[in-house]
This record gives sequence, C-alpha cells and structure tokens, in this order.
Amino acid sequence: MVAAVPVAEAAGITKRFGSTVALDGARITVEPGQTHALVGRNGAGKSTLVSVLTGLQAPDAGTVTFGGEPAPRLADRDAWRRRVACVYQKSTIIPQLTVAENLFLGRHARGRAGLIDWRTLRTRARDLLRTWSVDVDVRTPAGELDVEQRQFVEIARALSFGARFIILDEPTAQLDAAAISRLFGRIRDLQEQGVTFLFISHHLQEIYEICDTVTVFRDARHILTAPVAGLPRAELVAAMTGDGAAESARGRARAADPSAPAVLAVDGAALAGAYDGVSFTVRAGEIVGLAGAASSGRTELAETVAGLRGADAGTVEVAGVRPRPGSVPAALRAGVGFVPQDRHHQGYVPGMSIADNGTLTIPGQLGRRGFIDRRRRDALAEEMIANLAIKTPGPGLEVSGLSGGNQQKVVMARALASDPRVLVLINPTAGVDVRSKEFLLGKVEETAESGTGVLIASDELDDLRMCDRVLVMFQGRVVAEKTSGWHDHELVAAMEGVDLDV
Repeated sequence: MVAAVPVAEAAGITKRFGSTVALDGARITVEPGQTHALVGRNGAGKSTLVSVLTGLQAPDAGTVTFGGEPAPRLADRDAWRRRVACVYQKSTIIPQLTVAENLFLGRHARGRAGLIDWRTLRTRARDLLRTWSVDVDVRTPAGELDVEQRQFVEIARALSFGARFIILDEPTAQLDAAAISRLFGRIRDLQEQGVTFLFISHHLQEIYEICDTVTVFRDARHILTAPVAGLPRAELVAAMTGDGAAESARGRARAADPSAPAVLAVDGAALAGAYDGVSFTVRAGEIVGLAGAASSGRTELAETVAGLRGADAGTVEVAGVRPRPGSVPAALRAGVGFVPQDRHHQGYVPGMSIADNGTLTIPGQLGRRGFIDRRRRDALAEEMIANLAIKTPGPGLEVSGLSGGNQQKVVMARALASDPRVLVLINPTAGVDVRSKEFLLGKVEETAESGTGVLIASDELDDLRMCDRVLVMFQGRVVAEKTSGWHDHELVAAMEGVDLDV
C-alpha cells in the first residue's frame, strides 16, 4: 500500500531574528484529511512556523513542501493561496464591506466597460457559501456578523482560492461553548470533504476532542508528534513544559503574613465576554498570581482592577475604597500602581523623557498650581533611575532611546512613584533580557516586603514562581488555586483546562 503524500511538510526549519532563534531545525508533517494540532507554550515557535507555512516569511534554512511539491516563491501570493490559508484569531474581514465583497475582494466579477457586475458577484458568493454550508446573507455588512459567522466566512473565502489545507489559529478564543461545538461540527464535515486542518489552541482539552495528531514545540524545537488518542494528558503537558515539569516552583524567600489586612478585594466581578463571578483578596505584602491562557480573562480582570475597564457586575475595593469603575485616575487615587501588558502602546510616551514618563502619575509632587518644577521632577527621576538601575546618561533622555529592559524599568518606576497600596502587573517581564527580568522580579518582591499587595497577571511561569499563591483562570472563571511549591506541569495543566487524572 502506497503511503499518502503529506498535505504539508516542513523539515529542518530554522529562523532567526537577530540574536533570537525563533525556530531551530523544527519540523512538522500534516497528513491528508487530518485535524493536526500544534501546541506549545508562548515563545515555542508556533507563530513563526505559521508565517513560514503561509509564505509570509522565508526560513533561513529548511524546506517546505505541499503535496510533495516545493513551496511557491514568496512573491507568488496566488500560488500560496491555492495551497494553504490561515484563519487568524484576529479577523481579517473588512467590516465596512458586505460578505460578498469580502469573499471576492480583488476578484470582483466584471461586466461591460469594466464595471463590477454586482449580480454575478452575489450569485458567486451565494454558491460558494452554499457549497460549504455557511448560512449567511451575502448582502450583510461584515461588521454585523458575530465572531462565529466571520470565521465561517473566512474559511469559505480560503477554500474559494482552491486551498484544502487550512490553519486555524486559536479559533475558539472568542467563542462560547455552543459556538465551539458548531465549529467542531463544521471541521468534521469539511474533513469528510477532503479538507485538512492545522489546529492551534491553548485549550488542550479541545485537542483531545477534535484532533487526530498533535505536534509539540518547545524552545523553538520540535519535541513530539503523536496520535492524540494514545497520548496521556500528563505526557502532553510534560512535553510542553520540559525537564522542569517535575520540579517544584521556587517560592518566595519570605512568606506573606496571613493576618495582614486585605488591600485588594474583588467580589463577584463580571465582564461580558471576559470573566464572570470572580472573587478574591490580596493582603498587604502578599504576591498573588492570575494565571491563564490569553483568552482566560486574566488580563481583562487585572485591567479592571487598574481602572482600564469597568466591570458589569461586582465590586473592586482598594484599601477600603471603591474607586469609580473604569476610571484610571480613580484607581490611582485609591492606591493602585499599574504596569500594563504592552509597554509600547500603553506603558510610556516614546517622545517624552525618562523624567516626564516616570512622574506622570505624581503631578502633585512636581510643583504647585499645575506648574512643574523641573528641578524637583529631575530629582525624583534621578531617584527612580538609581532605584531601578536604569541605564541612561540622564533623566532627559527620551524613553525611545532605551533598550527594552530599561523601558520596562521606566514603566515600573512610574507604577511605583505613587507608593501604591496595590501594584498590578500584566506580563511584567515580556520582551526583556534575562538580567532585566531577574531585576524586575526582584523589585516586585522588594515592593511586597514593604507592605504593598501585588497582583501579577501572566502566563509566564517565571513571573508566577515568586507568588505566594496563584489563581488559575480558565474561560473567564477561577478554576484552581495553587500555593507556593506547585509543579510546573500541574499549573500548566490547570491553565490549559486539562485534568491530569483523566
């Protein structure tokens, strides 16, 4: 019996970005008719592999083939679309255009004088959606579609180019349980019609529900490919976490005082589409982690505490005060310091100096009647620079001129400038070098020892190791609480929604 030719195969793929190795001899083979899962922790190389498989980037080394034939030249986009398509978590549908216009964007039927033949366009769109059982009115503006409908339209558009290999990148992240069930039903139907899928998800229980084969990447390398049915959940998680899976997390050198007063109390908090019924407290001097995948609700919950979002229900109380929901100034007055998820867009103003960025939260300390005393500002900035070990020739340097690690230190300095009662951090060490990472986490522990309560929302294990306890969120709810001394594989399994006892 002749073995089937793989729908897609990547072998020996290496890709570097400067000194960063994004893929190191990675490989994957996707057989026809499968739904093949690709999993791995953040930074494992999944997104880079997708960019190589879809022709957005050329590998530095290695080969890509489709149906046994070499991948097209990068410039031949039509040839790539006939072989592979990716439906991303962030929709590429243009909301201002109708469904029909989105389906055949750039391929409009033309009539006399070169004008668009709208009747033919809509007929072709209806035929396409009917072929792939997508029940959407082609005249509907795409902006009126829900997430599930947009995904089905994007899948139909991909199939219209001729591709029978579809990459689904976190397709369930914004869907409820009923929509996920319908999506999985549609995937199975399309499989029967000869469509092959590469399924990328942080929710490992979905891998066991819909996928035939799973490939694990870790640290830019291929670790494992195995049939899903014969792979115990514990082994899958161990492959993702590596040798550290059997080791306990390093706890804090000094445990929090269990009798200390609560400085943050969240009670019954709910925000539509993000989290529901969340309650917890953080005591003075305690470091509490909020762990979970990107769609778990951890980021939205932390942003609610910081005033970037207002909860639909429930309360947030900071040191006995309930700040106005959705108000950053109110949260700041109540005693919240905040390090946001994206320092480039939320953390600092790149054209402003270190001194101005670091003192944005304390204008009242810089002078009277709204006037800034520059000497006072620069003196405070010098203290911040020394305290955070920011490498700079002086406080007047624009933040854009600093390295990533030093930029993050400026953001941390601003968060600490107001002597907060509660310090909220989201992915505080993302995109910084190892030395800066260790320094920042040490500063967080030092801040907690001074009596500040700390809330760290992250999916990075190194950020969570220092926590006194970690609250694990999954699909908008707190599903587990881990005290210090947890094992990597236990925490990752809880974050991914996997029951290791199954």
